[in-house]
Amino acid sequence: MKMNCVRILLTLGLAVTAISAQQIADPNFNTKVERPAYKKNGPRVLFDEAHNNFHTAGGRYKPFADLITSDGYQVTPNKQKFSAASLRGFDILVISNALGAPQMDDDDAANPAFTAEESDAVRDWVKAGGGLLLIADHAPMGAANQILGERFGIEMSKQFTIDEQNYEKDAGGPGTIVYTRESGRLVDHSITRGRDATERVNKVIVFTGQSLKGPANSFAFMKLADSAQDRMLGRDSKPVSAAGRVQGIAMNFGKGRAIFLGEAAMLSAQLAGPQQRKMGMNYPGIDNRQLALNIVHWLSGLLK
Repeated sequence: MKMNCVRILLTLGLAVTAISAQQIADPNFNTKVERPAYKKNGPRVLFDEAHNNFHTAGGRYKPFADLITSDGYQVTPNKQKFSAASLRGFDILVISNALGAPQMDDDDAANPAFTAEESDAVRDWVKAGGGLLLIADHAPMGAANQILGERFGIEMSKQFTIDEQNYEKDAGGPGTIVYTRESGRLVDHSITRGRDATERVNKVIVFTGQSLKGPANSFAFMKLADSAQDRMLGRDSKPVSAAGRVQGIAMNFGKGRAIFLGEAAMLSAQLAGPQQRKMGMNYPGIDNRQLALNIVHWLSGLLK
């Protein structure tokens, strides 16, 4: 985003790195998986790049794509609109920060990133047995992805989520929210347990996103504290409590599964800003890398 937005975020005390144009994939991030989940013929992953996505398999999400490829998944970039035909033959669909316009600060960026027909096609594909990972970050991504989220009963705040009591001070401002088992906000689930003790996830950091609310049949594995707030950019913006809302949701949907995340950098490995600060799976002392693997393991049925 442009520098005027950066200055506004500084006023709010949010992590500027979360929206900085100076975000590049960390070329030194270790994507090698010592025990690949699949040695051959792994699940086919369709990685969306057809909807003005801020994150692509060959761009800012390359570390994620390389990591799951090392784990045995077969990643294919998607250049088409979603339909029954374009989704056929794939096991997992990854969508990260789709937008309604090419640039995040375009006037139309908050417009729906998908048509109603595309959203129906994705819903029907998941219901028939597909696995969806839908990641929609802070404004304007929430609004752009709401049309697809609604097909699964997901409500997006479409704002910026902060927590002035539970954030990683060395990583940035109060948008860098910390989730731990000890706090009870990183909730026990097969996604956070993994296949054995070596895959257990104990601490996760997000890097400024939005809050979500799922339907009654969903499971929240990343719960916001009562001190969390949603707000928009601008000095006159009034915060709204995000108590009871979440940033990570899993659900069974028909014969398929879906995961919804309210922040995208957490599964990236980026160098951000002029100081090239680590942001995402490469940030030291956290389990975001293992969470990324556990997420695709759950979507492909390795985790029950």
